[in-house]
Amino acid sequence: MKKVLCVEPVIFIYVFASFLTIPLVEQFIYRRLWEQEYNSTFVSDSNVSHCEQNKSSPAYIKQKEVQEKASVFNVQLDLTRAIPSLLVAFVIVANGDRQGHKRSLFLPSVGALISGISFTAISYFSLSLSVLFAVAFITGLFGSMATFLGGGFAYIAEECHDEKQKTTRIAVVDMIFGVVSGLAGLSSGYFLRGIGFSWTFVIASLLHVINIIYIVFFLEDTLGMSQFQHEAPVSWKELFRATFSGVYMLFKTAPYKKRILIIVLLFTFMTYFFTLLGGSSLFTLYELDEPLCWNEVYIGYGAAAFTSVSLTSFIGVYLLSKCLKDIYIVFIGIFSYIGGMIMAAFAKTTLLMFLVRVPSLFCFMPIPVLRSMLSKVVLTGEQGAVFACIACLEAVTGTISLSVFNILYATTVAWFSGFSFLLSAGLCLIPLSVLCWLLCTSWNGEDLALLVPEEVSSIESADS
Repeated sequence: MKKVLCVEPVIFIYVFASFLTIPLVEQFIYRRLWEQEYNSTFVSDSNVSHCEQNKSSPAYIKQKEVQEKASVFNVQLDLTRAIPSLLVAFVIVANGDRQGHKRSLFLPSVGALISGISFTAISYFSLSLSVLFAVAFITGLFGSMATFLGGGFAYIAEECHDEKQKTTRIAVVDMIFGVVSGLAGLSSGYFLRGIGFSWTFVIASLLHVINIIYIVFFLEDTLGMSQFQHEAPVSWKELFRATFSGVYMLFKTAPYKKRILIIVLLFTFMTYFFTLLGGSSLFTLYELDEPLCWNEVYIGYGAAAFTSVSLTSFIGVYLLSKCLKDIYIVFIGIFSYIGGMIMAAFAKTTLLMFLVRVPSLFCFMPIPVLRSMLSKVVLTGEQGAVFACIACLEAVTGTISLSVFNILYATTVAWFSGFSFLLSAGLCLIPLSVLCWLLCTSWNGEDLALLVPEEVSSIESADS
């Protein structure tokens, strides 16, 4: 059977199935906690969820308590999943240079399948919410979204030898991520209303089964696999040592300027990812609360609104990369995000909440551009190492970000629910300051022209 080097269908299916369930899990937890708090069934009509807006009412106080409990529960669940997935993401993606990147796609898909089956059982048999912690820990052992995307981006980076094509394909994957996650979020509301939690989780599980079949039988491994597939098998101890030595040598043997660039770009990526993920993760809880009081369908509409944001971000990368350096594209994207978060903090009507996406049209641009910049700094054989660093940072930063912002939201929701959005916008000053430092120092010359491989080579040869 002839295999293909097209990884985009794998990413499409995985992202759709994952984001079909993510808002469902959040609403499932919220509803179960609501029922425990009120000792009654959660009510949702065709327009809004059961949401008390009278601040003097005892029900309003209980409603805020449910918001706080749901936020804290999500933090605990994220930490339980992230702790084992952190090491898995680093080891699996880093070893992609030696063993190919298919396993970085396969293992998270298996973990997602286990998760989908488990959620089906929990919702169908009304099992205790504490079971979710065991499920989160087990699925974390198979990797996470960071492992999957790290392997996918490394797959593309190793396959593409043309630098402009590399930037475009990485941007395409980020566009797929945004567009498909939005479509999945929109679909989740209708799935939930039409067939309920259990059957929606079944559908997501079947999608993961299709994905696993495609990965195993139809997807060709990267060229890196063919270079090592005839080597003698190594022990787990040797493999573990090789994993960390590859990342260690990436920084140890690199010329000074290259090493500094990698560190600075990783830091910029990490800080922006922290603010982006933390701020956007609160939208569901924010929309469930008063005065918006959205139901599952409106929440789906809100998630789908990010479809246009991902699409416009991709178009922005594609067009702006023809006339601007990468660093300026990152600037534009960060300012776009700041505008959207400030508007979200004061959005008190449904229309205004949807219009939040207008200033945020280019907020996703920095993520694929920074990935591409990092990919272009390193050699072909170092792609797995650098994307392992990115995957590790995504797992760590994502966990910390979700924890910090959920706890912060739980603390501040009673007096100003939009405070976390303002903080997210303010924290963007950190990556902006780093980028300004790059532009205002000697790094704004040939060292920032990372789009041209020859210039990177000249930097390395000059320093060596």
